[in-house]
Amino acid sequence: MIETSFFKYGDTEMDALKKADAVLGAAMMRIGKVDRATSPDLFSALVYTIIGQLISVRAADKAWARLQEQSGAITPISIASQSPERIQACGITMNKSICIHEMACRIVNREFDLEELPLLSDEDVIQKLTSCKGIGRWTAEMLLLHSLQRPDVVSWGDAAIRRGMMKLYGLSSLDKKQFDQYRLRYSPYGSVASIYLWEISIE
Repeated sequence: MIETSFFKYGDTEMDALKKADAVLGAAMMRIGKVDRATSPDLFSALVYTIIGQLISVRAADKAWARLQEQSGAITPISIASQSPERIQACGITMNKSICIHEMACRIVNREFDLEELPLLSDEDVIQKLTSCKGIGRWTAEMLLLHSLQRPDVVSWGDAAIRRGMMKLYGLSSLDKKQFDQYRLRYSPYGSVASIYLWEISIE
C-alpha cells in the first residue's frame, strides 16, 4: 500500500500503556517509536485490506501493485468498470475479486455510503462493513485502525497480534478470555498496543 501517513500517537498513549502493563512497557522502551503506515483514502484502504485477507504482506503488496497499474488509480469507478475476472488476473482470488467489484459497484450506485463511516462508532462501522458479503470482522477492524485511525483496536482475528501477545508474555497458548483481559488492560489505547504487538511478532 502507498504510505501516505502514519498512525498518530505520542507520549500520552505510550505513557498510559507503560503504566497499565509493565511487560508491554518494557518492550516499548526497548523497541522505541514504531511508525505504522496508514491510508486516509477509505476505498483504497478497504480494497488493500480485502486483498490482504489470509495472505502475507508481500503477496498483498504484489497483487495491489498489479491492480494499481491496471486501474491507474484505485477508485470505486475504476474498479466497478472492470470485471471480477480482470481483477482476478492481478493475482487476487475470485472470491476477493467479486467482493471488491461488488463493493465498488454499490458505492458507485450509492447503495453503500463509505464516507459515512467516520461518523459511526467502532461497532457500527464493523456492523455496516460485515453486512457486505466477503467482508469479515478482521477486515473491518483493520480499516478502523489503518484508515480511520481509531484508538482502541486489538483484533482477536489477527494471527500476528495473537502471536505477538504470546511472545510478549511467554505463553504457549492463548484463548479468547485471556486475550480479552489483555485487550481491556490496553484500553483506551489498544491500537498503539497492536502496533507494538505486530512488531514483537516478527522479532
